[in-house]
Amino acid sequence: MKKLLLITTIVLIVMPELSAQSLNVMTFNIRLNTASDSLNAWPNRKDLVPAEVLFHEVHLLGVQEALHDQMIDLQQRLTQYKSVGGGRDDGKEKGEYSAIFYDSTRLQLLKGGMFWLSETPDVAGSKSWDAAITRMVTWARFRDRKTKKVFYMFNTHFDHIGKVARRESAKLIMSKVRELTGNTPAIITGDFNAEPSDEPIRVVMNPDDPLRFTDSKQISATGHYGPTGTFNAFRNKEVSDEPIDYIFLRGNWKVRKHATISQTWGGRFASDHFAVLAELSL
Repeated sequence: MKKLLLITTIVLIVMPELSAQSLNVMTFNIRLNTASDSLNAWPNRKDLVPAEVLFHEVHLLGVQEALHDQMIDLQQRLTQYKSVGGGRDDGKEKGEYSAIFYDSTRLQLLKGGMFWLSETPDVAGSKSWDAAITRMVTWARFRDRKTKKVFYMFNTHFDHIGKVARRESAKLIMSKVRELTGNTPAIITGDFNAEPSDEPIRVVMNPDDPLRFTDSKQISATGHYGPTGTFNAFRNKEVSDEPIDYIFLRGNWKVRKHATISQTWGGRFASDHFAVLAELSL
């Protein structure tokens, strides 16, 4: 009995500490600012997206489709966060960002950059294959101020039209993750515009490929919470039961929780995608 009580006491002490050291990671396609969305346009949502981020105490946020004015709106509301990344058209302020926001009270940025999903990844604004528009990846190297551990994060948005572009983008991001990180653990977030059975996801999760990614959802210790689909198109529910937004991992990560956040305000969503959230630890 004494041994059982000792084990229980240790668990009660250790578990909160482990949870306190974990990182809350979110990927969120926030939908670009366009007046054609009418009541769902960004001015009616610009407080909802940061509300989700703050409520879930997110440490790392990968956004997609953010235009420069939306980046400013987010930065004004996420005051303890800083960001990495630029617009896809010029690497500065033009075009959609696939930016990374990070809680600067918890994480120290060591290095960051961008590359393009093309045959010339170092050329800003470049596109290749059958891609309809320019696509890119933002990356950053962080040190966790609490655990002192170092890791990388990558955030992307794959093409919505080009099947060849999505396949080649999957191959490219895998090789670039290995090139930039070596064996350092990495988080890869994004809107991949592909369901789990589609070629790009099969490529990045190929069990025979040593560069493969792991879907955080599949290794969550508590399973998955919320809808399985992640695209809602501003309708009353998700369009499909399959996700197109993911949090992938490389390295010795543990996943405590995984969720799709389908919060509404008066029946309206914060975006035409649901945010995906995972609680991770190294």
